[in-house]
Amino acid sequence: MAVSVVMPALEMAQETGKLLSWFKKEGEPVAKGERLLEIETDKIVVELEAPADGVLAGVRSHEGAVVPVGQTIAWIVAPGEQVPAEAETAAARAVTAAARAVTVAAPAERAAPATTVSATPAESGPRISPKARRLAEQQGVDITKIKGTGPGGTISSEDVQAAADAMPEPLSAVARLMAKRTTESWTQAPHFFLVRDVDATGLRAARERLGARHTVTDLLVALTARALTRHPKMNASWTGAAIQLNPSVSISLAVAVKDGVVGAVIHDADRLAVSEIAAQRKDLAERARAGLLRPHDISGGTFTISNLGMYGVDAFSAILTPPQTATLAVGRIADRVVAVEGAPAIRPMLTMTLSSDHRVVDGAQAAWFLKDLAELLTAAEL
Repeated sequence: MAVSVVMPALEMAQETGKLLSWFKKEGEPVAKGERLLEIETDKIVVELEAPADGVLAGVRSHEGAVVPVGQTIAWIVAPGEQVPAEAETAAARAVTAAARAVTVAAPAERAAPATTVSATPAESGPRISPKARRLAEQQGVDITKIKGTGPGGTISSEDVQAAADAMPEPLSAVARLMAKRTTESWTQAPHFFLVRDVDATGLRAARERLGARHTVTDLLVALTARALTRHPKMNASWTGAAIQLNPSVSISLAVAVKDGVVGAVIHDADRLAVSEIAAQRKDLAERARAGLLRPHDISGGTFTISNLGMYGVDAFSAILTPPQTATLAVGRIADRVVAVEGAPAIRPMLTMTLSSDHRVVDGAQAAWFLKDLAELLTAAEL
């Protein structure tokens, strides 16, 4: 029986997804759970797995296509089985033909014959040595925009390399998404920031007691989730016209990957033991860096924690992740001289900066949450 491959909804208010690449060609066998295609949403680039065993058939959408959520992209059929009739529409055939035409035409456009310096007439293009032409093709440099410095204006390989070095660096899909999302958040959500220092003596002791496989981030997730259950509006979402209270606490952790940051979600964090949080955090971080996150791994977050303490950062302010209400930015734990009962003392201190959406909460509500969280971190009862 044919199984449809559809564009999934990976986040709230998502209407479309962009198909970046297929890992299989039409007519090739696929196994359930095998990498099938890569898509881009407003938040991240993810790989989708094949929903069944069979043969990839009836491909409707090709690389670069923007597809509505829920629309069929292709089918997985049994060997010899035909795709459902509705997949063979004229529109689908036209899209396939157009995509094939582009694929066939592209190499021909790139296959410009090499010419020698002495035999290159002005009307056929700029004078360029064969070595420089090959380098230009490898580097993707437009030779018509280079002014040659060689004899008679000939373009040398040094000219090509200089032009390549001056070209703007192309953004990866992850970097483009990060730029888009942060710009939208910063320009649309009214941010405000609250800062609080916390004595991390108890936090350090709790980590030593729990063992080396637990990180400060694991403890932060557990205690923040506990605080959010007491302050449901800090765990809410802004829908564009109303405030939506979320029934569960799912913490999104900012994980650094090549060319950007992704939010890997620990679902129902308020119901998990610290050891379970530690295991999930380790698994998500490893798969994020390997580019193997699944749709479920990056969807459903209700609150974000970004910890840059491991990079030696003392404090910073984070941009919100819509539609979430707040993000907690955490710096390193460092010994500082502080006043303790009127006298100077050295304590391990931690600085937290809470970014909040003023459409959902006001300063007093955010401050009350931060106060409760600071007390939980100070006690560190886990």
